[in-house]
Formats: sequence, structure tokens, C-alpha cells
Amino acid sequence: MYKPVIGLEIHVELNTKSKMFCGCANDPDEKRPNFNVCPICMGHPGTLPVINQEAVVKVIKTGLALNCNIPENSKFDRKNYFYPDLPKGYQISQYDQPLCKEGYLNIDGRQIRVRRVHLEEDTGRLIHEQGEGSLVDLNRAGVPLMELVTDPDIETGVEARRFAEDLRLILRYLGVSKANMEKGEMRCEVNISLSKNPPAGGGVLGTKAEIKNLNSFRAVEKSIEYEIKRQTELLDKGEKIIQETRGWDDIKGKTVSQREKEEAHDYRYFPEPDLPSLHFTKEDILKIKEQIVELPEERKQRFIKEYGLSRDNVGIFSIRKELGDFFEKTAYELKAWVESEKGKKIDEGEFQKLAKIASNYLISDLLGILKEEKYEENDLRVTPENFAELVKTIYLNKISSKAAKTVLLEMVKNGKDPSQIIEEMGLVQVTDEGEIGAIIKEAIDDPKNKKAIDDFKSGKESALQFVVGQIMAKTKGKANPQSLKELLKKALTK
Repeated sequence: MYKPVIGLEIHVELNTKSKMFCGCANDPDEKRPNFNVCPICMGHPGTLPVINQEAVVKVIKTGLALNCNIPENSKFDRKNYFYPDLPKGYQISQYDQPLCKEGYLNIDGRQIRVRRVHLEEDTGRLIHEQGEGSLVDLNRAGVPLMELVTDPDIETGVEARRFAEDLRLILRYLGVSKANMEKGEMRCEVNISLSKNPPAGGGVLGTKAEIKNLNSFRAVEKSIEYEIKRQTELLDKGEKIIQETRGWDDIKGKTVSQREKEEAHDYRYFPEPDLPSLHFTKEDILKIKEQIVELPEERKQRFIKEYGLSRDNVGIFSIRKELGDFFEKTAYELKAWVESEKGKKIDEGEFQKLAKIASNYLISDLLGILKEEKYEENDLRVTPENFAELVKTIYLNKISSKAAKTVLLEMVKNGKDPSQIIEEMGLVQVTDEGEIGAIIKEAIDDPKNKKAIDDFKSGKESALQFVVGQIMAKTKGKANPQSLKELLKKALTK
């Protein structure tokens, strides 16, 4: 029996204004090659780097959010290797004194340890043109690059994917990176081996393979699943696993060998002589910690407790932070209304009912309309104040659920106040019992409904729905179907 032993190395480009060791703009959207460059990031002899303080703070902030220890002392090192897109012939990175170490992230109730989070500079980018050879674009060279290394605590491809997804969400909440994988702002590497675990315990660690440059969460999950299968088949045949670097072929759905894996000593790490050591006081760390906002898991727990929402809904509001912010602004408006109306229409205990209505209409209806009408969420014309007004109208049974969707569509299209739309379209729900009673009497006397009424009186409960439908059509959907059904039933059982 083999047990997968999996660790992740995740590289994240930080969204600082300038590069790591020079004043060039850090702009991932720059299309002109070799535009954001200078002698420092191009590795000209005699140039001296200067540490980007903003990048250091963002890495420490990330480490604190991941429950890491922040050592008092840290330093930069030279990692020596040559590639065409590494202008200096070495990379300024961190080796034995990273900025953050010994943290963790909980995934589905399991603690995945974070061994270290350190800071380095990114390389340039190679562009392979058919018939033209390879071109080098150094716009990315020197961009602040954060690297996170987990302990080998991950056991499945699904768990690795969840870790990467949750990490990206935290990075976005912290504002340290957009971490768009399709743009290369977040890149994952997998270290995986199979451990032989005899029934008596103990265990023998296997030889690991590294899967490089995975640029999607799906690739992380699928490459691990493939590699577990590949290594298992080799071991079952009595063959040895080679320590190597492998790539992921997304089209073929398999990993492919690239080169034998280097060891740390192959890089000849030594302290970077052109940069000073870093020293942090407790006060320094406390100031950075105070900048950390409410994180996704904290938001989930608070939304469940404060608003009484389902886990599915709070999951959506945590993943789509802007939507969660919109919901919360709506909830504040509703809470203010509840407090102002206390002792009149509703009491404070009804607040969660309002919050649930808001949540359901946001997720089920508003998102559906945006998708159907091909609107972007950031182009939303609906304000939280107007959305809260719509929720109150629904709660007070002034309009039907069908009418509410019509109103919401109009709000999305033109940004109008819901009250104005309801008035213009004549959608106010009939709630007066006297008026409804007259409509019900008319329906009972209508010959078209006689069979359905007789069937109901004979015990066929479902027959009543036909009469309800007739009345709803007559009132153009302005009657509340549930109230109508109860009043109709009451009139027929007198």
C-alpha cells in the first residue's frame, strides 16, 4: 500500500508599484516588451539593488495571516543559476533566514503546515517565435515574487487544489496580489512521492518528483492524480522512481520528464553582499498585523452567526468578496430599518429573515440576471440602498416573488428605485382581504371552475391549484398565491 506525500511550492507576484530592487514600474499588463526596465533589473555590472519595503510588508502580512512566526532577523541570498531570462546569472532570493516560517492553513478540518514564506525577484519571460528563435522580455525581471513552501502534509489532488484556492482567496483579501493564474501572477509546483507504509506502521519515504509551472487549479489536481498513478505502476513493477523535474501536458493529461532535479547545494547559495540584513521589532510586526482585514474563514463564521445564512451562501459571499460586501451593506440598511420600525411592523428578531431574503435574491436572482443579460458585477447599477428597499417590499408582501424578479431586472438595466418601477408597472400586490374576498367569490361562482371546486370538495387537494391559477391570471399576478390559497380553502370549507 502506498501513501501519497505531497508538498506545494507556490510563487506569487506581489502587486507593488515598483519592482523588488529598482524603481521600474511593476505592471503585469504592459504589452510593450522591455519597456519597464533599467540597468538594475537588466543586471548591468556595477549596479546596486535597493529593497522594496512595500514588498517586505506584504510578505509579512501574508505570513501573519497564515499563522507564521516572523523571525527578528532575516536576510537576502544569491541563488546562482543561469537561464536566458535571468539577466544577472543569479537570483536574489532567501535561503536560511526567510521572512516567515512555521505557519499553517486549515483545509476541511485538516492542518496543512506552511514551512516558510520568503521573498525574491522574478525572472524575465521568453517568447518563442516560430522561425524567429526565442525572444527575451525583461518587463517581468525583478518583479517582487513571494514563494510559499508547505510541509508534505497534503494527501490528495483535491486537497492540494483546495489549499491553492484558499490561499489565493486570502491573498486577494489582504490585497497583496490579484494572483491571476492565467496571467502567471500565481504559479504552483508540486513535490510528490509515494510512501511505503507497512501495516505495522513506520513507513519508508519514497523518491520525489517535482511538477513545475502549473498555471491552473485543475492542473494542480489532475497532475497529482496522474503522478500517483504513474509512480504506483512503476513501484508495482519493481522499478525505481527517479528524482526529477516533470512538466504537465494539459492536452494529453500527463506529466512529462524535463530534467533531473537540482539539490540546494547546486545553487551555491551565499548571503547577498549588496543588501543589508533585515531586523524587525515586536512593534514593527504589530503595526503590520493591525493592517490585516477580516479573512475568508472569519467572514464565513460571522455571516452564519450574525445573519443566520446557510453555509452554501456564506461560501459564495466569501469567495466573491465584492458580492459579500454588497450583501453586508444591504444588511446594514435593513438593520437600520428594523431598528426604526421596532414595536410597529416588525421586531429586531425579524432581522435575520430579512437577511436571508436578501441573500437568496442576491445569489439566486441577481447573479442569474447578470449572467443572462451579460452584465459584469463591477458594472452593477443596483445600489445596496435600492436593493434593501426591494427586500423590504418583498418582506411586507407588497409584491409577489414573480413581480420582484421583474423589478430586479429593471433595476439592473436602468438603476431605478424599486418603488418607482413598481408604481410605473402597476405591480403592487393585492393584500386587502375584502378585495381578495370579492375576487374569490367571483371565482367560486364562475362555471369554468365548478369541476375543480367539486374535485377539491371530494378530497382532491391539488384541484384547488387550478382555481388559484385562474385568480392569479385575473389579478395579473398581483395576489399573493399562498394567502390566496388559504383564503380560498377557508371559503370552500365553510
